[in-house]
Amino acid sequence: MDHSFVSAFILLLLVLDPLGSLPIFIPVMRGVAPERRNRVAVREVTIAFCVLLGFMFLGKGFLAVMHLSERSLEVAGGVILLMVAIRMIFSHEGGVYGTPEGKEPLIFPLAVPLLAGPSAMATVLLLASRQPERVLEWVGALTGAMAVSGAVLMLSDRIRRWVGDSVVSATEKLMGLVLTAIAVEMILAGLKRYFLG
Repeated sequence: MDHSFVSAFILLLLVLDPLGSLPIFIPVMRGVAPERRNRVAVREVTIAFCVLLGFMFLGKGFLAVMHLSERSLEVAGGVILLMVAIRMIFSHEGGVYGTPEGKEPLIFPLAVPLLAGPSAMATVLLLASRQPERVLEWVGALTGAMAVSGAVLMLSDRIRRWVGDSVVSATEKLMGLVLTAIAVEMILAGLKRYFLG
């Protein structure tokens, strides 16, 4: 399944799921002083961006070292996306990844796995390994998706007050439904390439 810049941007935005992250982000940030929340959000988004960028550029080498084919990565990425999408649609206590409580978050759980989770890592690896000649487009798509995610997280309190919890929940379920279709498409494309070359 080849992507354009726009489809890669939309796919990454769906995988990062900033609106779906709000129910996790807000409780985690409750223990952080209000004047530090934006700084913490920017820091966590930056860490997640660096992690995903590293996976994007080191992806081909990682596949070679681990003796993995693009087909297996495509199917595995599709399966992970499908699991995340199902959890988005059928939400449960603690959200998609669970909500730990405690001090100011650093890397876990906001940067990894909330933003740079297994599905996002598999997605950037797949983009870079399938079409390495367009890696600058994928970096641009990732940058745009992370910027949108960062803006949503920084405005999380206002968004929830403005649209309400029910709209945020409905949007997350809709994004989960779209992500389910993308995941199934990835699995079918990987299987097709495996069996038909």
